[in-house]
Amino acid sequence: MALSRRKFIKSGLVAAGTAAAALGGLGFARNLFAKELPNEEKNKSGNAQVLRYLDLERSGELERREQALWALFERCRLCPRLCGANRAKGKAGICSVAENFKVASYGPHFGEEKPLRGRSGSGTIFFSNCNLLCVFCLNWQINHRGDGEQTSHAELADMMLELQRKGCHNINLVTPTHLVPHIVKALRLAIAKGLHIPLLYNSSGYESLEVLKLLDGIVDVYLPDFKYQNSELAARFSEGASDYVRHTAAAIKEMHRQVGVLKQTDGIAHRGLLIRHLVLPENLAGTDAFVRWVVSELGSETHVNIMGQYSPLFRAREYPPLDRRVTQQEFEQALRWAREAGLRNFH
Repeated sequence: MALSRRKFIKSGLVAAGTAAAALGGLGFARNLFAKELPNEEKNKSGNAQVLRYLDLERSGELERREQALWALFERCRLCPRLCGANRAKGKAGICSVAENFKVASYGPHFGEEKPLRGRSGSGTIFFSNCNLLCVFCLNWQINHRGDGEQTSHAELADMMLELQRKGCHNINLVTPTHLVPHIVKALRLAIAKGLHIPLLYNSSGYESLEVLKLLDGIVDVYLPDFKYQNSELAARFSEGASDYVRHTAAAIKEMHRQVGVLKQTDGIAHRGLLIRHLVLPENLAGTDAFVRWVVSELGSETHVNIMGQYSPLFRAREYPPLDRRVTQQEFEQALRWAREAGLRNFH
């Protein structure tokens, strides 16, 4: 990969405002030349967790899953919008993506939750465009405008391998929903070249059960949002997605079925579910209902990040009360609701 391309992609992290400290410094040098043992040898020595995607590739099942995903891609059914665009023939879906895809940025990320970033960072790849399209989008330049650079499957595989060489604890796929077949194809190329760290699926939560079932055993850690508990608000703020609550609840339950509660070794997550929930002004996100749902449906040990950093970005100022930040009182109330609901692993 040319140096100019690498500079373009990595500089995009800062330009998009996604992570001021996302790019690693010289502290990664100690990891760059570490000897990488095959996954089986690392497992025997106790230095790595078993990764099911390696077994799926060896058995031929990963290839079968990839083909099933491409079939959904042709008249697109990759997300609950079911837009039916024949993306294989150049027709763009609601996500504004046709047959090709773009990456906005990639690099070690230190802004993720502690079990994901560890000491060496989460190996984050920001994909361009999105299937949900919220009016308050933090990364609207990437998700709405589609900023980024067209990328091949071989280049995406090389990004994964570069992040692994830098010592990242996982490959963190940000906004992957509309690009799952591309990702699995690149994953298979990366496996052939020695990829052996956990795969993290970082999404809005607006997912298809059919696709998620094809990802069973491929994804090690799921990191979904659960943005709303009110369908009318979801439709208003996220491009008419009135079925967001229903689909996201079902999707997160399926994720939990696949990987269970977040599991960590030496403080680093290697398998499991961590849900993100952004507190919105005047409880538009329905935080009180959300935390009760988590405890009732998934259990009190479920890991949840209740986030208080909402800011009125993109078109949020057109939708009061989204035109202001969350107050300290609103955020503290959200944490009280979590405690009262019985959640034990929230922060």
